[in-house]
Amino acid sequence: MLLGCIADDFTGATDLANTLVKAGMNTVQSIGVPGPALDVGETDALVIALKSRINPAVDAIEESLQALAWLRENGATQIIFKYCSTFDSTDNGNIGPVADALLDVLGSDFTIACPAFPETGRSIYKGYLFVGDVLLSESGMENHPLNPMTDPNLVRVLQRQTPNKVGLVDYKTVSQGADAIRSKFHGLQADGVRHAIVDAQFDDDLMEIGRASSDLMLITGGSGIAMGLPENFRARGNLEERAAPALPSIVGRAAVIAGSCSKMTRAQVAYSKSSWPSFDISPNAIADGKDVAADVIDWVKEQDENVPVLIYSSADPADVSIVQEKYGRERAGEMVEATMGEIAKGLLDLGVRQLVVAGGETSGAVVQALDVRALRIGPEIDPGVPWTEAIGGVPIALALKSGNFGAEDFFEKSLGMLP
Repeated sequence: MLLGCIADDFTGATDLANTLVKAGMNTVQSIGVPGPALDVGETDALVIALKSRINPAVDAIEESLQALAWLRENGATQIIFKYCSTFDSTDNGNIGPVADALLDVLGSDFTIACPAFPETGRSIYKGYLFVGDVLLSESGMENHPLNPMTDPNLVRVLQRQTPNKVGLVDYKTVSQGADAIRSKFHGLQADGVRHAIVDAQFDDDLMEIGRASSDLMLITGGSGIAMGLPENFRARGNLEERAAPALPSIVGRAAVIAGSCSKMTRAQVAYSKSSWPSFDISPNAIADGKDVAADVIDWVKEQDENVPVLIYSSADPADVSIVQEKYGRERAGEMVEATMGEIAKGLLDLGVRQLVVAGGETSGAVVQALDVRALRIGPEIDPGVPWTEAIGGVPIALALKSGNFGAEDFFEKSLGMLP
């Protein structure tokens, strides 16, 4: 193993693994720290998917350090801490606290933070994060039910999460290439900076940032930051050329579970409702003690097995706020996630073998409910989202989609790729 990766949610882990596969690295994604019975085979990179993004910082640190220990014991020479390209976090963490803890254990005093992913519309300029043409704070992320992002300046956001100094590598430096970027790294280190936000406008910028980061023990960012790293290993003669990954050849019923309340997932749900049978999950019904999962499975039994089914809890921010005020933010999220997990198990029993899941927390609940231990990464569906195949256990093809990723027809496009 060359590259060890720690991701703070499941869709983000798949996104990162997809980036590495596209760059020619044989990559496996594990769900949690691999156990002794899990054989992932020979792999260039391994991505450990945690469900730590919204955990208390102390828990996120503990889980991340366990993942780091496993990766180092299994030969990883460089570590990526992957978080969302919209820098999802609060003033209490978890990006800053986890990055500091990883640096401490690695004995390092400097890392970068670059969530940019231009291919999916995430760019950074003067430390400000843009989603498409608007600032992060105007992108809809200001209404995120768990981690509302109201400040687009990542230097300020990260500085509130760490007692250590946060600096900036601005675009003027980045545009001059890897040597200039590396020189800026050294200058910031000399000034006592421990975390450097790095501007990026184009994919080529990420390639140069990757080249400049070849000697860093820890790199933090979105999946785009990994684009340039495989070439570093290739230049050293450590990485062979790899064939393109194949689609999972798994046949069975198809379903979509959508739990994200992001603007794009809501649009995708609206698009697919017009052509597929759909079931709207009611948090109120769950809170009232109704067996919603059983109701959904009974409903699925009545549907045509040759037509995908859509099961969703995605709702407008105003509706989400009402539910959160009524039941509390944590309880509202947990009861829906638990129900989605139960539904996923019921779908598996009904012969569903092709499953698309929208939303990081929903994806985490689903793969844990299905007891999926690892995923083999297949070809890309849309930027940042590949098909994957479960390793071990019941064979199932999974597409785990971050809330804001994919075009409006993503659900149809993804299932249309499979046999």
